[in-house]
Amino acid sequence: MTLDLRIEALDAVEIDALRSEFSALLTDCVEAGASIGFMSPLLAGRAEEFWRGVAEAVARGDRILWTVRDTSTGTLLGTVQLIIGLPDNQPHRGDVAKLMVSPQARRRGVADALMAALEAHARNTGLRTLVLDTVTGSPADALYRKRGWVEVGAVPDYALLPDGSPCSTTFFYKTL
Repeated sequence: MTLDLRIEALDAVEIDALRSEFSALLTDCVEAGASIGFMSPLLAGRAEEFWRGVAEAVARGDRILWTVRDTSTGTLLGTVQLIIGLPDNQPHRGDVAKLMVSPQARRRGVADALMAALEAHARNTGLRTLVLDTVTGSPADALYRKRGWVEVGAVPDYALLPDGSPCSTTFFYKTL
């Protein structure tokens, strides 16, 4: 079943207003095994703190957050962030971070749509290089390869999955 998606970038006030909804998405993703920087169980306060920090970074102009919703239900299906608050010698690049898709919406084009929006924005604002990392062999790894991202290499035992087991992380870049 194809979803009818609405993708938009949010400002800091909107992020703050939706913090509990974002926290629920983050918790669902972590509990489903997504390696996005958090361990299971993810406490509600920790999730809220994370989104407060995202809103602050957006307010400073250091990052951009996109959301995707199912237009028929209004349900939040996912988010992705582009970090642009980088050192002075890197105004031409951005870091992709925290691509999250609700476990109930996976494998339905949500992540691909978010990445397309992020890449189009980066291209339209003059960024030339994007970088990211993901769990080696994960569905996200396959998505990035399909979208033309280039593997730099993998680092064994770079991070832990939410259950505490170590995982290899693959680093990618994309020239726009």
